[in-house]
Amino acid sequence: MPGAIAIILVGILALAVGALVGFNLRLRINQAQLATAERTAARILSEAQTKQKEILLEAKEEALRTRSQIETELRERRSELQRSEQRLTQKEESLDRKIEALERRTDALSDQEKALETTRQELQDLSQRQLAEIERVSGLTSQEAREILLGEVEKEVRTEANRRLHLVEAEVKEEGAERARKVLIAAIQRLSTDVVSESTVSVVPIPSDDMKGRIIGREGRNIRALEAATGVDLIIDDTPDAVTLSAFDPVRREIARVALTRLVIDGRIHPTRIEEVVEKARQEVDADIKLAGEQAAVDAGCPGLHPELLKMLGRLRYRTSYGQNQLKHAIECAHVCGMVAEEIGADVRICRRAGLLHDIGKAVDHDVEGTHALIGADVLRRFGMSPPVVHAVAAHHEEEEPHSVEAVIVQVADSVSGGRPGARRETLEHYIKRMQALEAVAHEFKGVEKAFAIQAGREIRIIVKPEEIDDLESMRLARDISRKIEETLEYPGQVKVTVVREPRAVEYAR
Repeated sequence: MPGAIAIILVGILALAVGALVGFNLRLRINQAQLATAERTAARILSEAQTKQKEILLEAKEEALRTRSQIETELRERRSELQRSEQRLTQKEESLDRKIEALERRTDALSDQEKALETTRQELQDLSQRQLAEIERVSGLTSQEAREILLGEVEKEVRTEANRRLHLVEAEVKEEGAERARKVLIAAIQRLSTDVVSESTVSVVPIPSDDMKGRIIGREGRNIRALEAATGVDLIIDDTPDAVTLSAFDPVRREIARVALTRLVIDGRIHPTRIEEVVEKARQEVDADIKLAGEQAAVDAGCPGLHPELLKMLGRLRYRTSYGQNQLKHAIECAHVCGMVAEEIGADVRICRRAGLLHDIGKAVDHDVEGTHALIGADVLRRFGMSPPVVHAVAAHHEEEEPHSVEAVIVQVADSVSGGRPGARRETLEHYIKRMQALEAVAHEFKGVEKAFAIQAGREIRIIVKPEEIDDLESMRLARDISRKIEETLEYPGQVKVTVVREPRAVEYAR
């Protein structure tokens, strides 16, 4: 028992000693940390003081720079104010001088007015004395003399007025004709269309001559089936790698062309297949016709037309007259009608619609007897088109007497579109030859570098070599070329000859 107590006491003593040693050790560590913290704080404080000095220095420098800039701006503003004050002073002095000059002029004018009033009074007195003397000598009062004089003047005025009235009428007629020509020329020049030449036959290419036998079929059954389904004559002759389709109706010919092309590509050619392909081709062509009519209405600026009219209009895509495509001709007429109507103040909407639909009768004239103008008018009347449009269509070939400006405009536009150079096949070759002849005449003269026939042959523009032709010679050249054209060529109207000479200075830096 006593031994255990001793052990416990020894343990307690050891714990006390350990605690005392630990406390001393902790105290020393804390003192060391405190010293380290104090040194760190001192260092931070020193750095802060250094940075504070640097910041203060930078702030002082910035303040100095700002002050310098402000002083500079102030000096500039003072200078500007001084200049403004000087300008104002000068303007004030100038105004003072002008006011003084104006006052002097006013005084001078007042004196002149007084002198004029005195002179006017003197002239009035003199006029009264002269009038009294004239009455005494002539034995007539002033009223009687005035009536005689006015009668003579009236006769002279009437004679002069009649003479001038005749002159004005002649000038108005001449100017009206000239203005009409300018309106048509401007409309033609603003419109540019492609010329399409077609015929009554179509050619379908085939890969080889062996395909001709397949198209004919056993005992000709395939070709008979195709002709019966399309209403088109197939011409299979010695022409290599081609089959010709002949029909007066261009729509049927187009259906046959599409169908035969598909049959050749597919390779399966027999009566049942022919009927299927022809039906699909007919649907496709009908869709193309409808789309062409809608596009033509959009191009011509005529919205809101009846769907059946659009279909009939689209059929004109496959109709030609003297080689001119009738759908393009209709669109061109609509544009010309609109331009002319705008120039002379007519109803643009009526003119555009009548110009677009004036040949609509050609889409059905194979099935109805009569002229295409009257047929077209009946068609438009049946679909509720306005009477002015119907009349303009019926009168465009004078089957009816035109009694509106719009009807006359449609006549003119139809003639212009059909008769312009290059529109129809038989005039195209002559037109091209005339253009070439004009340019060839110009190229015959010495010093001519280039020559261009423009405005449908109404003008030829010539570019000369400036080192060979001077300004005086260029005027002489224009006169010589115009005389040569008059002597050697035949042409409608007149041809304007324009000679362009452009001097150039060329040097080389070496």
